[in-house]
Amino acid sequence: MDLSLLYYSVQWLAGLVAFVTIWGWLPLDNWWVRGVEFPRIQIMVLGVIAWVGMLVFWPDWQLGQWLLFVVLSITLAFQLRMVLPYTKLWKKEVQQAKSKPAGQAHQLKLMVSNVLTPNDHTQKLVELVKQKQPDILITLESDKKWEKALEQIEPDYPYTVKVPLDNLYGMHLYSKLELIDPEVKYLMIDDIPSIHSQLRLQNGQVIWLYCLHPMPPSPTEADKSTTRDAELLMVGKHIKEHDQTAILAGDLNDVAWSKTTRRFQRISGLLDPRIGRHFINTFHVNYPFLRWALDHIFHSACFTVVDIQRLPSIGSDHFPVMTTLQYEPEEAEQQQKNAPTAEVDDIKETDNKIEEGKEEGEKVSKEHAKKQQLLG
Repeated sequence: MDLSLLYYSVQWLAGLVAFVTIWGWLPLDNWWVRGVEFPRIQIMVLGVIAWVGMLVFWPDWQLGQWLLFVVLSITLAFQLRMVLPYTKLWKKEVQQAKSKPAGQAHQLKLMVSNVLTPNDHTQKLVELVKQKQPDILITLESDKKWEKALEQIEPDYPYTVKVPLDNLYGMHLYSKLELIDPEVKYLMIDDIPSIHSQLRLQNGQVIWLYCLHPMPPSPTEADKSTTRDAELLMVGKHIKEHDQTAILAGDLNDVAWSKTTRRFQRISGLLDPRIGRHFINTFHVNYPFLRWALDHIFHSACFTVVDIQRLPSIGSDHFPVMTTLQYEPEEAEQQQKNAPTAEVDDIKETDNKIEEGKEEGEKVSKEHAKKQQLLG
């Protein structure tokens, strides 16, 4: 059997994996650079195939093959370093909740669901909410149609914040727990909201809740990731500076291992409950091999994890996800040791990115307003 085709295929695959990985190291915000941060799992799998293939199918190694193998090994090691923290092979960043008597276990169940505005299967989400009974429901891409459909759950959710929009950035917050002075803010772009509210837990403790859905870098949305990055970092900086006990949740249009999300953790001091557990890949529903985690929750060190689960499809391109946390302030000091800490460069880069985001946001806001005028 002529194995020349396999030789060339493995060589091409190794070169592709190495190139894409190195491409992602470019210090640019353009979507065609930042986009390679998303499929790290897929790149890692292809890299392992190429690495094994080189060992198995290359009988005669020349200098070029050795150099390619070394570069592939370095880039594969980088991809593994990004991905492995979200597996059981890594140390848990957040402890498993302790078993406590019912009256002493102060738990919070939070569901996040990007519903996809054109999706008409509204009843699927209604039934899922009735079945799972989250304390907090955050919907993204929800418009007036979704708002009307979700009126069925409002008897159980007396506290609401409604921002119905038809631009794919509508947002609704439904809560069984008291919301204190909730605000809708437009941090970077005039028609992309976020919800900021204090939340009173069952034991009376007041915390902060931030619901975000920034614009993604893509050829159909934003040319750059600048406003997305700046919005996340702005909220993280605010949480840290005000020493808030907080939960941040939503579709961040970013992955947990991106340089921005990792910097957000260092700046905010919030923890990621997925580290040391498993992937919660929520997008895209229809393409199992091309899935990554876009829907996130981060929280302060006074919370431990009861459960994190991806829920059944509701007809959207995102799976809903529900996280159950337990308020255990006695664990905060120990867990805080697991929180990544910011360096001087992180603070400087955060401030620079926020300023860049504001400038880019003004530009994008004008473009959106002009487009709306043409359509209207």
